[in-house]
Amino acid sequence: MPRLYFDHNATTFLAPEVASSYFSALTEVHGNASSVHRAGQTAKQHLESARHSLAASLSAAPQEMVFTGGGTESNNLALLGLVRSLPGPSKHIITTAIEHPSVLEPCRQLEREGVAVSYVTPNSDGVVSPEAVLQTIRPETVLLSVMHANNETGTLQPIAEIAERTHRLGKGIYLHSDGVQAFGKTGADVGQLGIDLYSLSGHKIFAPKGIGALFIRKGTPLKGIQYGGRHERERRAGTENVPGVMALAEAAGLCAPAGNEATATLRDRFEREILAAVDDVRVNGNFRMRLPNTSNLLFRGVSGEALVIALDMKGIAVSSGSACSSGSVEPSHVLLAMGLTPAEARSSVRFSFGRYNTAEEVDVLIEAVISAVRQFRRHTPKEQSLVAV
Repeated sequence: MPRLYFDHNATTFLAPEVASSYFSALTEVHGNASSVHRAGQTAKQHLESARHSLAASLSAAPQEMVFTGGGTESNNLALLGLVRSLPGPSKHIITTAIEHPSVLEPCRQLEREGVAVSYVTPNSDGVVSPEAVLQTIRPETVLLSVMHANNETGTLQPIAEIAERTHRLGKGIYLHSDGVQAFGKTGADVGQLGIDLYSLSGHKIFAPKGIGALFIRKGTPLKGIQYGGRHERERRAGTENVPGVMALAEAAGLCAPAGNEATATLRDRFEREILAAVDDVRVNGNFRMRLPNTSNLLFRGVSGEALVIALDMKGIAVSSGSACSSGSVEPSHVLLAMGLTPAEARSSVRFSFGRYNTAEEVDVLIEAVISAVRQFRRHTPKEQSLVAV
C-alpha cells in the first residue's frame, strides 16, 4: 500500500524542483564561499544570490539575513545571542508557555545565567493575548519571544499587534518570533509584523533538513554563540552550506497563496467529514486564526498514540504532537497550557497537510480515521471512556 503523508509540520520531503537544483548544486557548487579562487567566488555568488532571494520573501534587506543549520539553531542564536549581548546585571525576557522546545530550553538556560523569564499562558483557543504580554513587561524587560504559529495546533499569534503596542511603550524592547511553522504558509513580512528577529527552517517548506535562517533587523545587537570563524558577519561561525542555502531560497520561491488556499480546502473538508461522522470530537485551537494546513483533533475516549499507530499500520502518517517530543510519555505542554486535561491531551492527534496532498488521499484518510475511532470505541467500555477524559 502506498504511504500517505499528513505530518508536514514535523517535516516535508524535497519538492521535485528543489531536489533537482539541490542535487546539481551538491555536485557543481563545491567551493568554499570564503575562498578567493574562482570556485570559492562562484560559491559566494550563489550564496549571496540566495540571500537576496530569501530576504525578498520576507521584505527584508539581504544583509539582515543570517544562514543557520535550522530552526533550532536560529531560535538559540536569537535568544542567547541577543540577551547575552545586552549590558546590565538585571535582565528580563517574556515568552509563552506554548513555544517550541528550541525556544523554551534557551530560556531555561538564560534563567540559569541569572536572567528572569516570564511564561505567558494562552487563552483556551491557544491565542496569547497582547494584554497578557504587555501586563508582564517590567522596567528591566529586554526581549519578547512569541511564536508566529504553533507547531501543534497551527494557531496564529497576534504578532503585529503585540509588536505595535510594545513599540508604543518606547522602552526599547526587542521582539523575536519563531516563524518556523508559519513561513511559507502565511504572510511573513517582517516590516508589517514589526519584529526584530525571525527564525525559519528549510525542511518545513520542502527544502532539505539542516538549513535555516534568522532575520536580524539592522541595528539589533546580537553576538554569535559559536566560535571559529567570521562567517555571516560574525553572527554564525562555520562554512556556509551553499547547496542547502540555494535549496532554501528555491523552496521559499515556490510558496504561493494559491497553494495554501488549496491545502486549506482539503483540511476543512477533512474536519467537516470527521466532525459529522464521529461523536465527541473537538478541534483544538482557534478556528479562524490558524495555519491553512493544520488540524489538531481531540477524540474523547481514544488514545492518540493508539490512533497514530493504527493509521500508520494502514500506511498513513500523522502525529500525536510535536516531532521533537515524540516518544515522550508526557502529554503535550501546548495543549495543557490551553487548559486541556492530561487525558484530553493524550487523546489529541495532529493532522498537517501539504501542497502535494490530493483530494483522493484525504478521502482515504477520512475513511481510515472514522473506521479506527469507531473500532477503538467499540472495544472501550463507555464508563472507562468517560473516566479517561
